[in-house]
Amino acid sequence: MKAVIYIHGQFGSPDEADHYRNLFPGYDVIGLDYKGTKPWETAEEIKDAIAEYRNSYDEIIVIANSIGAYYLMNAVVESDVDHAYFISPIVDMEKVITDMMLWANVSEEELQEKGIIKQENGEDLSWEYLCYVREHPLSWHVPTDILYGGRDFLTSIETITSFAGKHNTSLTIMEDGEHWFHTIQQMAFLDRWISSLKQE
Repeated sequence: MKAVIYIHGQFGSPDEADHYRNLFPGYDVIGLDYKGTKPWETAEEIKDAIAEYRNSYDEIIVIANSIGAYYLMNAVVESDVDHAYFISPIVDMEKVITDMMLWANVSEEELQEKGIIKQENGEDLSWEYLCYVREHPLSWHVPTDILYGGRDFLTSIETITSFAGKHNTSLTIMEDGEHWFHTIQQMAFLDRWISSLKQE
């Protein structure tokens, strides 16, 4: 028995897994419905869920989107995952947070003093979150393919290229792609990307 487990990004839904059913005939395609919003919460949820699925399936492929990829890597599940596809993954959360601090003109000293700083866009800055990220560096050695949009505003081309090089993953860039792959053209590109990799 074989399974594809889909891990959505922020504001996403496990129902997005339905898109991948036609791409993986013969697999059970499952959307993982995690509830946490902080990496120390999602780590336990994802680790426990994938360990449970491993008991039922001989092969597990994970498709992870955006922060879902970060949550997956942070969960330390390498031994239970055979292959991964990352779509617009966040691979350097510390840089994402420090960039947000820079855009909001918030210093580390100010964030440490206040603990949480609310922003107009609804993305709170958290000292606890930043400290956790720094104290839990990612380790990832699963065979992985990455799809990246050339207009991704959260992760720079330098950051994603560096990650791909260090972790021996393939990297495909859609020049007109955004962080959120959602247009007809972007989803068609995504489908071709997965299909071509499966045939290799």
